[in-house]
Amino acid sequence: MAFKDTGKTPVEPEVVIHQIRITLTSRNVKSLQKVCADLVRGAKEKNLKVKGPVRRPTKTLRITTRKTPCVEGSKTWDHLQKRTHKRLMDLHSPSEIVKQIISISTEPGVEVEVTIADA
Repeated sequence: MAFKDTGKTPVEPEVVIHQIRITLTSRNVKSLQKVCADLVRGAKEKNLKVKGPVRRPTKTLRITTRKTPCVEGSKTWDHLQKRTHKRLMDLHSPSEIVKQIISISTEPGVEVEVTIADA
């Protein structure tokens, strides 16, 4: 039995490039900046296209409350606030490489959210 040559060469499957958006949120700016720098360094080592980190507006929660539990006494107030900082990064790469980059150790208190969209 003879095999028929179709003239086609075996084709390797193409690697699909995804647009990946990484959202980082934290209450501490220094730890957030350190994680952003680590992610950018890891992406540049793998020769990936990186956009960011882009600063997003800081969300501030302000609470004003009376110091005294009862109505008697001087009218003194406490002013408290909680700030949440946010950064966005965009990567163009295969999803397997992004898993390697994100596997770096993050600082405590930094939340990482990864969204993958087709480019």
